[in-house]
Amino acid sequence: MQNQLTLPFLTFCLLFCLSFSFATAQIGPNLGQTDRWMKGATAAMEREDYQTANSIFRDLIDSGQPLPEEMPYFFAETLYQLKQYDNSRNFLNKYLELTGFTGSHYQGAQELKKKLEVHLSAIAACQLCDRRGYRYTVCSTCEGNKKVEQACTYCKAKGVVGCSRCNGTGMITKVNIFNIVEYFECERCDGKGRLTCPECQGSLKTVSDCRTCEGTGKLVSEELCDHQEQPHTH
Repeated sequence: MQNQLTLPFLTFCLLFCLSFSFATAQIGPNLGQTDRWMKGATAAMEREDYQTANSIFRDLIDSGQPLPEEMPYFFAETLYQLKQYDNSRNFLNKYLELTGFTGSHYQGAQELKKKLEVHLSAIAACQLCDRRGYRYTVCSTCEGNKKVEQACTYCKAKGVVGCSRCNGTGMITKVNIFNIVEYFECERCDGKGRLTCPECQGSLKTVSDCRTCEGTGKLVSEELCDHQEQPHTH
C-alpha cells in the first residue's frame, strides 16, 4: 500500500512541525543531516522516484531538524506527482507564506499553483470522491442503503411494552363516594396490561441511520479518484 498523507489532522501536524522547525532554525541550526536529507529527496525526484522522496521529506519533518525554506516547494511538487493534490496545495501555500515573492522557486510555485487549480477544480466538481480526491466506496455496514435494521431497544425486541396507565396490571382502581376501592378493566390496554411497542409497531426491529457512514451510504477509501464511474461487478 502506498504511503500516503491522507488525513487532514496529519497534514496539520506536518505543517505545524514545519513552522516550528523554521522558528528553531534561527536558534540553533544543524544543517548537516538536513542537507543530506534534502539531497537524497531531490535526487529521488530527479529520477522520478516520488515515493522515496515523499518518505524522506516526511522523515525530515518528523526529525525536528531545521528546514530549508525551499523544502515545502519540493515537497509540494512531490505530492503533486503522487496525485495528492490537496496536500500539495497545503505545502505550496506554506512555501509562499514563508518566502513570498522572494523565494528562489517562486516562478515554479506559480506554475504548480496553476496546475493544481485544474485538478482541484475537477475534484470539487466530482461526486465520486471527497475534497481531497479520494474515491468513495460503498459502506460495508449498510451496503449503501444509508439505513440499518436492528433489534428494537425500546421494547428489547419483544414487540410489546407495559401499559403505563395501569402499570401493566390490566386493572384501574378508583375510590367511590363511599370510600370503597373499585376495580375496572384498563381501557387503554383492554385489560391486557401491555401495548404494542410504539417504536417498532410489534415488528421487533427498528430502522435508523447507519452509524458507520453517518447515514451517507459511503466511506472514503485510500484510492485516488480518476473521476470516472467504475463498472459494476456482479
